[in-house]
Amino acid sequence: MDLMEIYEIDRTVDFIHSRNFTRVALQFPDELLKDCTKVVRVLREKIGRLKEQIGVSLFVMADSTYGSCCVDEVGASRINADCVIHYGHTCLSPTSTLPAFFVFGKAMIDVSSCAASLSNYASNNSKPFLVLFGLEYAHAIPYIREELVAAASTLSGSKTKTVFHFAEVMCPLINPPDCHKESGGLPRSVGDGEVSDELGVAACSRHTIGGLSWELPSGQKMEDYLLLWIGSDNSAFANVVLTFNGCEIVRYDANGNFLGTDLSQQRRILKRRYYLVEKAKDANIVGILVGTLGVGKKVYTLVMGRPNPAKLANFPECDVFIYVSCAQTALLDSKDFYAPVITPFEAMLAFNRGSEWTGAYVMEFRDLITSSPVEVKSYSEEARFSFVQGRYIEDFDLQEKKEEENEGVLALANATEKALKLQDRSSNSLTKGTVRSGADYFATRSYHGLDMHGDDSMLEPYLIGRTGKASGYQHEKGE
Repeated sequence: MDLMEIYEIDRTVDFIHSRNFTRVALQFPDELLKDCTKVVRVLREKIGRLKEQIGVSLFVMADSTYGSCCVDEVGASRINADCVIHYGHTCLSPTSTLPAFFVFGKAMIDVSSCAASLSNYASNNSKPFLVLFGLEYAHAIPYIREELVAAASTLSGSKTKTVFHFAEVMCPLINPPDCHKESGGLPRSVGDGEVSDELGVAACSRHTIGGLSWELPSGQKMEDYLLLWIGSDNSAFANVVLTFNGCEIVRYDANGNFLGTDLSQQRRILKRRYYLVEKAKDANIVGILVGTLGVGKKVYTLVMGRPNPAKLANFPECDVFIYVSCAQTALLDSKDFYAPVITPFEAMLAFNRGSEWTGAYVMEFRDLITSSPVEVKSYSEEARFSFVQGRYIEDFDLQEKKEEENEGVLALANATEKALKLQDRSSNSLTKGTVRSGADYFATRSYHGLDMHGDDSMLEPYLIGRTGKASGYQHEKGE
């Protein structure tokens, strides 16, 4: 396939021209930056041939604020862009200020080999199949379906009939006011009509994940299907494995042309996430990255681009961080961080005392705030056993509740003890108690910044430093 076809130049030019955009931001991921100059050159040539088209400025964005799957509206706003053309893998998260047009790309895949592998595997299973795929392979799905239908017809004499359901791709165009409406004549889905007729009109449950959507017949659930994933072992596939961890999942690798059933690596990710939930239960101070959430603990909201160990190390008082982002970037590997980084769902599971994990895992933050995936049972206000520390501990919110109940003499004694602990800054002293806020932690630090004494301090004369460039300061020019 040539550049025109892979990057859908004609559709992109039609999108820009039909909406009279004059400042267009082109967002490329790292792996596609090598083609950005060629794409810009071809787009300019195509747009220049439209006589009635006013001059269009194209800007290439190569440094996204968050994961490359999300639209970088912050970067686009700095150049006053009218819209964003997003290339490559995407999660199709809705935008808030700018319209976005998505070009998924067209990755190479051997359609015959893929269809043969899926057909051979399906012949030994009685479950119906649900085919999910990476968006870069959406262009090949109609051809794969045709091959599977042809293969199924040759096996018409078999006792069991294999049923394949195919997911659809959501709209490739997102408008901020209403991102789910039809996109102005553009095809809403490359998979329209590909879902098998067995779904009928009785479908009552609709599922979406990673830009894909599908419906299940009435009375059926996801665990009744065997999931077939066509694509790479990336964040989109990890999202599918964690969200539908109760389903049997098989992955077809288009690069190696093989069918893989070993998901031990993805299952280990789920075990580690549960371990982080247990660590989060013991946290007293919580930092929230890019979002707000109140869970009855001391909470600090931090807004940053791409979290890394160096940035979060500036907040050592936080026992755990909650990362609010899109589903495909939420699983941040925090092994190198000083404190664990968890998802909002894991925070809900950890901070709701008495909650029990049913096995369901929610990655989408929008789905989390509109549903209740965690079962909360009644609990007694007693010390909780920590599996991480191996002992009974008392939750912070219960400690605060007891302090509020202590009035009169006890309240005065507690306030005096707290004041003494805050004033005791000697490095040789032994301070007991648990740090409960950033102020408490700051008071126990050995370094508190520059001490400004404005009472009896004498003024000192200031000195003029060097001026000029480091390669040759002004006083060095005559030497």
